[in-house]
Amino acid sequence: MPNSLRPAAAPEQDHEPSGVSVIGRARAGADAVAGAALSVLDPAVLAGCAVETAWMTAHVATWPLGLIGGRASRTAPAYRLEHLPPVQRGLLVSNVEAAGTPILLVHGIVSNRSIFTLLRRGLTRRGFSNVFAMNYSTILTDVRAAAAGLGVEVEQIVAETGFERIHIIGHSLGGLIARYYVTRLGGDTRVHTLVTLGTPHTGTYAAYAVPTRLMEQMRPGSGLMRELARPVRGCRTRFISYWSDTDLAILPQRAAALRHDDLSARNIRLHGAGHLTLPMLGEVVHGISTALAHLDADGSTLRSGVTPLVRDE
Repeated sequence: MPNSLRPAAAPEQDHEPSGVSVIGRARAGADAVAGAALSVLDPAVLAGCAVETAWMTAHVATWPLGLIGGRASRTAPAYRLEHLPPVQRGLLVSNVEAAGTPILLVHGIVSNRSIFTLLRRGLTRRGFSNVFAMNYSTILTDVRAAAAGLGVEVEQIVAETGFERIHIIGHSLGGLIARYYVTRLGGDTRVHTLVTLGTPHTGTYAAYAVPTRLMEQMRPGSGLMRELARPVRGCRTRFISYWSDTDLAILPQRAAALRHDDLSARNIRLHGAGHLTLPMLGEVVHGISTALAHLDADGSTLRSGVTPLVRDE
């Protein structure tokens, strides 16, 4: 059995502990909603809402295209460099291993790989030659089962490309699925860097709006959240977490920052960005490209002055 699919410890029950106060949950949720409502008065937030609306319209229009074609977006290895743009040429010359390391994009709930159209284009234009984007069922009911499926996808990419480790970029629920795979199913042996975009690492009170099993798993204090909070000794994966202080899908917004004593995580705060906008922002594409373009000899993404790994920003 591959290490990436080795059995994990028995999962927590998804229901909240009986001692959890209903009044306490309601009060915390109300505080999170009130905080989000006050932030709407910020001019940057108003501008971000307009951008979010535009991107939502564009995503709805391109959603059917995300169901067509294969999962891969690969370019052939470049044996000649003079025809390439300077950015692509620079990456291949400076770090051919970084350029070839596979990158897997994992979408969020009620979405598909079309959400990554601009991010995929940005990565390939910067010289990354193995960029994959997978689809999973939009009627997903269990994060743990989806994480096991992700492990199968990763093994296929490893076999196809010959690289032993890959990077994963997960948006929203996709980041949560990837984190479970890495920390609970041994996926750290396969995943070098996991980048999450608007992922509810400690849950979101917005999940109370829909009474489904999947949404129950994404609520603060759920069995899944308690399981993810368990110790993760010796995890080899590096984490980069982008979160927005105006992400209305994540309540409270800081729940999208990853804080765990056993995980090496860099949290990057954005202002005025909506939930769907995160994979489409130029600064996010640039930041991810910069981080993944620098792989040190020990396999880390740390390079002085470029990708410092800090607890928070």
